[in-house]
Amino acid sequence: FTEGPRRTRALAVWTALGLAGGTAGNLLGGVLTEFASWRATLLINVPVGVLALAVAVAVIAPDSAHHSRVRLDVVGAVLVTCGLAAIAYGFGESATSGWSAPVTMLALATGAALMAVFILVETRWVQSPLIPLSLLRIRSVALGNVAMLLAGACLSPMWFFLTLSMQNVLGYTPMQTGLAFLPHTLVTIAVGTQVTPWLMRRVEARVLIAAGAMPAAAGFAWQAQLGPDSTYLTGIAGPALVFSIGAGLLNTPLTAAVTAGIPLADAGAASGLMNTTKQIGAALGLAALITASAGSADGYERAFLLIAAAMIVVAATAVGLPAHRDR
Repeated sequence: FTEGPRRTRALAVWTALGLAGGTAGNLLGGVLTEFASWRATLLINVPVGVLALAVAVAVIAPDSAHHSRVRLDVVGAVLVTCGLAAIAYGFGESATSGWSAPVTMLALATGAALMAVFILVETRWVQSPLIPLSLLRIRSVALGNVAMLLAGACLSPMWFFLTLSMQNVLGYTPMQTGLAFLPHTLVTIAVGTQVTPWLMRRVEARVLIAAGAMPAAAGFAWQAQLGPDSTYLTGIAGPALVFSIGAGLLNTPLTAAVTAGIPLADAGAASGLMNTTKQIGAALGLAALITASAGSADGYERAFLLIAAAMIVVAATAVGLPAHRDR
């Protein structure tokens, strides 16, 4: 899709389907955990993955218009994977061993060194880099990926901390927890597919991102007040309504802003960079939040307040994005 309303609609549907899949996973995971075992939630990914691969091969047409002899950047892939894994491990180890522990310092130093080598390799020695870092010279790509990194560090770990909160604080069963996530997804999908595309034809993307990040921050701050005496309405559904409206407003315009104005030849690379950034944010955000909340009686509260603070930074970052609106 070229830039415009049809592309925005496609991005909104793509985001909605991802959220629907996540909710289905929560529900199925709750049922499997309650009636089988937590191991079943991992084992079921094998047949699901095989089925997804078969459907992709059968349904997705090969791209016959663009063929190239680009070699896979195996070295870059190994370096960035090992570097991020080491950093995430270092964050996790700091929660149990402390920041000054040798194992923590070694893991973080190793991760930083591997990432430095990765950047050197990508910019100096590889003809077809895994991540074209030259794209980061474009303001929309650079700032957009910063916002995407922070959004990934907020919206993905949210599921982890909400799951623990509902089971450990409110005493929900795994199946009740899965069902309790329905409002989050339904509100986000409704706003993201019905309201946001309409607004994107009338309001700049950066304004929508900031306008979505602020209620999301307010919702997470409300979620931090969850306690043993909270009801479902005040402890789960209420905060979910607020931050899900925010998430529905910011997801699609953020994706559109990150990939706006990119030459067609670099569109695939920009999209890949965006998705990689989001996944990195999710992994490192979860590790950092677990570290920050570990060993504290108010750990869940602290985690949600940190998520709220990060969403405010997302809003501030969005202000610096170039003006962009669907035509």
